Amino acid sequence: MDPKQRNYLLLAIVGVLVIGSWLLFMPPADKITQGLDIRGGLSVILKAQPAPGQQLKSSDMDRAELIVRNRIDKLGASETSIQRQGNDSILVQIPGIKNAEEALKVLGSTGQLEFVDVASITDTATVAALTGATAEGTRLIAGTYKPFMTGEVVKSASVSQNPTTAKIEVSITMDAEGTKKWADYTTANVGKQVAIVLDGIVKTAPTVNEPITGGETAISGSFTAEEAKNLKTVLETGALPVTLEPVETRVVGPTLGQDSLRQGVLAALIGLFIVAIYLIAFYRGLGGLSVIALIVFSSIFLGILAMLSAFGLFALSLPGIAGIVLTIGLAADSSILMNERVKEEIRMGRTLRSAASSGTKHAIGTSVDADLVTFVSALVLFLVAIGPVKGFALTLMIGITCDITMMLMFKRPAVILLAERVMSKAPALWGLPKAVPATVTSAGKKGGAANV
Repeated sequence: MDPKQRNYLLLAIVGVLVIGSWLLFMPPADKITQGLDIRGGLSVILKAQPAPGQQLKSSDMDRAELIVRNRIDKLGASETSIQRQGNDSILVQIPGIKNAEEALKVLGSTGQLEFVDVASITDTATVAALTGATAEGTRLIAGTYKPFMTGEVVKSASVSQNPTTAKIEVSITMDAEGTKKWADYTTANVGKQVAIVLDGIVKTAPTVNEPITGGETAISGSFTAEEAKNLKTVLETGALPVTLEPVETRVVGPTLGQDSLRQGVLAALIGLFIVAIYLIAFYRGLGGLSVIALIVFSSIFLGILAMLSAFGLFALSLPGIAGIVLTIGLAADSSILMNERVKEEIRMGRTLRSAASSGTKHAIGTSVDADLVTFVSALVLFLVAIGPVKGFALTLMIGITCDITMMLMFKRPAVILLAERVMSKAPALWGLPKAVPATVTSAGKKGGAANV
């Protein structure tokens, strides 16, 4: 394949990439996932507090992170970010959550479910409260009771409504070990009272009316539908090995986030427009080609973001928009560098065709060197940063990749092909200096003022 055919093939491939990108990212609001600071939601740092007299273990944090992740999944949240911060904290970001306060309660709840024989409680005041009408909400005093079974036996949970009382209940199904323990206890304690306790607070304290051998029971109380759903989530995911305390909480409203998005997009469009005007005014035809190159760059960029969003690997944040705006500048800078190098080659005495080939080659080499330095910096930032800063680093890396792709596959082939036939007819229209006229050498052959 000769160089001319290769250049046409590269332009054809770019055309396919641009069309495919437009199909991927249109409409952008639906195809590109929006992050917490744009879509709104909850951002919280949960700090682990070990039990008194105990040290925090790495295995405890691993299990706590897994349980938090499972709880978020069961809440139905998507595009969430869960990251460890240091040795004792977890950063949780949940975009689009409707009830941030309830979600926070679910995440921070220890979820320690206990089954306690009321008769075994040593504190008489607590026993009196449980046998009265104020059983629900009574806090048990540590050291005054010992559960005969814990929530580790819970196999699954569901929300239902009691057909007799019409109250919302959380029904739990136990595993084989729990089924046996529950059956043995209820068989031996018919007529006695048992307390079902969550995180030290009594949720219900029913009287055992008959043996329960099926491994199922219900936790009743004054639950709302949302509270029952959250309790179901906590029970199904298990108890946290440590207490997680929220030390920094930020709730972003969707209205504020959308305003920020509009401002960020407007800033990007204004920047792109100003750059386009400058390029056309200063470089004329080459500037117009640079504007088309920026459109190609932007299209491929947005197509990649849409593809990553489809696989759940990207969520656009405000720092991410900043990265996009920055890469627009980098792409414009690469085009300017190529334009100037071609003009410089012509001033050095090269023919237009030779200047286009040599100038674009050297300009790409210089641009790649500069882009790689920025790419390495962005990669390091992506690996060590957390939260929205990773979004900035990711968009910067993607933008640099798109910039190099645009230079190699579109700008250089286009300049070379146009230089062969179009630019030579009206170089001033393309912002090029007048080529040095050809001379006749002593050998009688045409040549330029400088050997090429």
